[in-house]
Amino acid sequence: MTEPGDVPDPAGQAPPESDRTVIVSAARGSADPSSAATTTAAAGGHNTLPPGTRLGEFEIAGLIGEGGFGIVYLAFDTSLGRHVALKEYMPAALASRVSATEVRVKSERHEGTFRAGLKSFINEARILAQFDHHSLVKVYRFWEANGTAYMVMPYYKGETLKDALKTSGKPPDERWLKNLLAPLLDALTVLHAANCYHRDIAPDNIILLEGSQRPVLLDFGAARRVIGDMTQALTVILKPGYAPIEQYAEVPSLKQGAWSDHYALAALVYFAITGRTPPPSVGRMVSDNYRPLAKLAAGRYSERFLRAVDHALAVMPADRPQTAREFAAELGIAPEGSSGHAGGPSKRTDGASRAGDDLTAASSKGRAVWFGAGVIVLAAAGVGTWLMFERTPGHEPAPGSGRGVAQSAAVPGASSLIVPAVPKAAAPRQAESPPPSGTAANPSATSDAARQASSLPQLPPFTAPGELARVAALADPGIHLTVDLPVPRAVINRDKLRFSLTSNRAGYVYVFVVDPADQYLQLFPNELDHDNQIAPGKRLVLPRPSWQMLAGEPPGDNHFLAIISLAPRDFSELGMTHDSVFASLPHAAQEAAAAKRTPISSPFAGTAQCSEGNSPCPQQFGAVTFKIDAVRSSK
Repeated sequence: MTEPGDVPDPAGQAPPESDRTVIVSAARGSADPSSAATTTAAAGGHNTLPPGTRLGEFEIAGLIGEGGFGIVYLAFDTSLGRHVALKEYMPAALASRVSATEVRVKSERHEGTFRAGLKSFINEARILAQFDHHSLVKVYRFWEANGTAYMVMPYYKGETLKDALKTSGKPPDERWLKNLLAPLLDALTVLHAANCYHRDIAPDNIILLEGSQRPVLLDFGAARRVIGDMTQALTVILKPGYAPIEQYAEVPSLKQGAWSDHYALAALVYFAITGRTPPPSVGRMVSDNYRPLAKLAAGRYSERFLRAVDHALAVMPADRPQTAREFAAELGIAPEGSSGHAGGPSKRTDGASRAGDDLTAASSKGRAVWFGAGVIVLAAAGVGTWLMFERTPGHEPAPGSGRGVAQSAAVPGASSLIVPAVPKAAAPRQAESPPPSGTAANPSATSDAARQASSLPQLPPFTAPGELARVAALADPGIHLTVDLPVPRAVINRDKLRFSLTSNRAGYVYVFVVDPADQYLQLFPNELDHDNQIAPGKRLVLPRPSWQMLAGEPPGDNHFLAIISLAPRDFSELGMTHDSVFASLPHAAQEAAAAKRTPISSPFAGTAQCSEGNSPCPQQFGAVTFKIDAVRSSK
């Protein structure tokens, strides 16, 4: 496979790190990503595009990084209203900018090399765009124009693994390393299944996302590798210590494959534990002075884990684990998602009268609901709100799951707010989490499950608002959900609550809220409104006119979680009750669900449910949290 990336310096100098961490936020700690990126623009060379330049629907906001083979900008997607990372193919040694945006090869003798790199850049983008894995960098779009090519990717915020290890000051423990490796091996499984190989795994090529700390495998460096091959600049292509022997020369008996990525990943673990890389593989072919981790780190890590790393660092390709799953099994890491939830779709009792169809008083389990002339009041457990139901002539709630795409008007005066309100993940050195529920029939399987559970970080203490934030942290960063909040602070008994959602992907929307009284409700879809589909780039305004909500008692923060799922989701495992317009989750059910959490999954996120024949069923979801503060006075 060709890989996305930077352009090599034919003079033989490795590209600067900014070229390798192109999607890492240049604005760490800054509320406005464009501000920090713009400040770096002055450091760019004469080939960089100035802020304000338009490339299709994308407007350059600033410079993130510039290397020998490409320039990465912070850009604003004017169509979807979000910041993205935009990478331009620009091999500085071969081409230059000749007008505002036009790129031209400097000399005819460079034409073939430039075109080969361009083709590789585009091919890499095309391949990456086909993958949809939370630990593989996502390509939204790519195109050719102005004598060059561009690819658009998420604007990830976080720090590289290299920086994280440097900041820590001490080697991570086995549990932390396994938690890092599990999603990376899962991503490699997906990649290798398509006969694609990264071939550039290293600590500066992995970003730990801000909030969730989930690792994402970055730059594949395809154009850099192709141009380096053509100019014999091996120092540009390879990283001594991480590159296996088969990457140094095309030898028929030493083919590159999945085992090549396993070598680099094992070298990364070796570096994390010892603070240095293994001896370069090309030197080991002559005189192998490799010191096994099983001896260097004995006593600090399990023997099984260390021997698995040593196995993957074997010089000859045939002597290493041949598949990512095989490597994961040797490390004692279960495949991601192996403890997935099962269960059928939630059932609804249609025999009960729907709110709005039957305007009568009702009471269940101490939860009073009044249906009056056009208004429903959820007392004591009402999200700190009153639900206002206004019957519109000819309007009836959509039956079933609602298959039409939601059409909604824009919220006037809404200020766009992208809210990634996600806390830092739990520290990896805390006490071990309890093993997952259920017992294996095989005692050795039970032992393996216990070891796997002990390798993961401890879950934070359960709170309903905290779990909403954790669900957002577990979401796929490639699925972007934007919330607009015209009323982030609502006066009780005066202001109507409203918000709107926009997604970059088509899917199904689910909205939950935890009010100041710690009541947990599913706001949408509900008994009045089942049409929860959303189209990409289309704004979905909630609540809809048929079920408006007025801010009500008690005062305080109402914590919301919005989920956009690629497939319908089932939340029946939570044990929600459906005795009102909104499904609710009693405190006992909250605690029961909390006991089923794992460090990499949450029952509060539900499970994807697809009809027969729709296989594989996409499990990915995006999520965002936000809050609306209910107050008694606007003063």
